[in-house]
Amino acid sequence: MKSKNRELFTKFEAYLLTEKLVSANTFSAYKHDIAQFEQFLNKEHLQLEQVTAKDLKLFLKYLKDLNIGARSISRKISSLKVLFSFLNDRHGIENKAEELHFPKFKKGLPVFLSEHEVELLLKAAEKDSSALGVRNKIMLYLLYVSGMRISELTSLKLSALQFDTGFIRVKGKGGRERMIPIPQPMMNLLRNYIEEIHSQFTHKGRSTDYLFPILYAGKIKPISRQSFWIILNNLWHQTGIKKVISPHKLRHSLATHMLKNGADLRALQLILGHENLATVQIYTHVETSQLRKIYDEKHPRSE
Repeated sequence: MKSKNRELFTKFEAYLLTEKLVSANTFSAYKHDIAQFEQFLNKEHLQLEQVTAKDLKLFLKYLKDLNIGARSISRKISSLKVLFSFLNDRHGIENKAEELHFPKFKKGLPVFLSEHEVELLLKAAEKDSSALGVRNKIMLYLLYVSGMRISELTSLKLSALQFDTGFIRVKGKGGRERMIPIPQPMMNLLRNYIEEIHSQFTHKGRSTDYLFPILYAGKIKPISRQSFWIILNNLWHQTGIKKVISPHKLRHSLATHMLKNGADLRALQLILGHENLATVQIYTHVETSQLRKIYDEKHPRSE
C-alpha cells in the first residue's frame, strides 16, 4: 500500500522536473506539500486510488490542527490540484481535488522599511571592510536597488551582468527572464567586487559563473537564501531598530520608495517581475495609507 503511493509520488516528482519544468524552489515547495500529504495517507492507511473529497478535507483540517496558516494551506491546495490532475491524466485516478476551495484571507498591505531605516541598514553593512563584509554589503545593496527576490539574488551569475548597458538579466518565477536597470554606482561596486573579492570565495581561485559563490563539501555552489537571511538579520540587529526584517521587506521597500518618488506602475511591474499589473497596484494603497497618516499628524485642521 505504502510502496504504491510512493511509486506514484515519485512519478509525479519526475513529471514536475522533466515535463512541467518547475524551478528548484517550486519543486522544493511541491515536494514538501506532497510529503505532508503522504504522511497523512500513511497515517490513515489510504491509497491514492481510494482518496475521496472527504479525505482531502480531513487532510486540510489536519493541517489546520498543526497551526498552518491560510496562505500555506492555499499553496497546499494548489499542490493537491496539480497532483490529482496528473494522477487523473496519467493513471486514471479520479480527481477529487477539483472539489477543494481555496480559503479566503484578507490581504494585508506590504510591510516595508522607511528610507531612513534602509539608510541605517546600509550604514551597518559599511562597517566591515573584510572580504566577507564587502560581499555582504554588495548583496544587501544589490537586493535593495534591484528589488529582486532573494532566490533571484542568490542564483545570479556573472554572465547576467551587462556592464555596457547597466542592466542585469534575472530569471524569475516560472523561468521568466527580465532585465533590471541598475544605477551606475552599483555597477561600479559590482565591478570592483568581481575584480578584487570574488575569487576569494572559490578554492584556490577556481573559476565559477556564480556571482556569490561559496565552497561547500569541496564543491562551488551559490550562497543559500538561508545564509543571506542570517547575514541580513545580523546587520539589522546592529541598527537597534525593533522590527522584524526579511529580504522580501527590502523588495517591498524599494517598490514603495520608487512609487513615492514618482515611478510609473508599469515600470515598477517590469522591474519587480510581476505578471499582472494588479499585483503592483497594492503599493498605491501603501502610499494612500501613508498619506492618511501624514494628513492626520500634520494637517492644521485634522483635530
